[in-house]
Amino acid sequence: MKRIFTLSAVVLAVTLFLSSCVRDSIPPNNQNYWLSKERGEVVYSDSYCNYFVVETYNGYTIVRAYGSYKPYEGATVYGNFSTSGTKDMYDYSSNYVFTGTVTDYWLSYAEAQDALDYYCPLYGKGATRVFKKSTIKEQQK
Repeated sequence: MKRIFTLSAVVLAVTLFLSSCVRDSIPPNNQNYWLSKERGEVVYSDSYCNYFVVETYNGYTIVRAYGSYKPYEGATVYGNFSTSGTKDMYDYSSNYVFTGTVTDYWLSYAEAQDALDYYCPLYGKGATRVFKKSTIKEQQK
């Protein structure tokens, strides 16, 4: 009887100890966490298209915006831009965490133009897009 009581007390103590440990999966606005991620600059964002283009040190990334938030051109963003999938990203310019889906990554300028034309076609004769000149690669040197 004494062993059962002792064993149940130990199991209860271990259960309470382990259940009290909580870890945030993604810190909402912890800048130290986000600034350790890959950095990019939004070089194309259009109000008529759910996709925007981020230039990173590795090339251009096409991201599909979720919800009602989409960063503006020139915004500095942090996140994982080198793999496909839905993930959280941090807009340093607005101090806001948002969700987006990386569809294409490590693209050249022409490949990014073609991918964006596929996702959001432009209508009209001779209509072209021009990406904003980024400062990412100059700051890396």
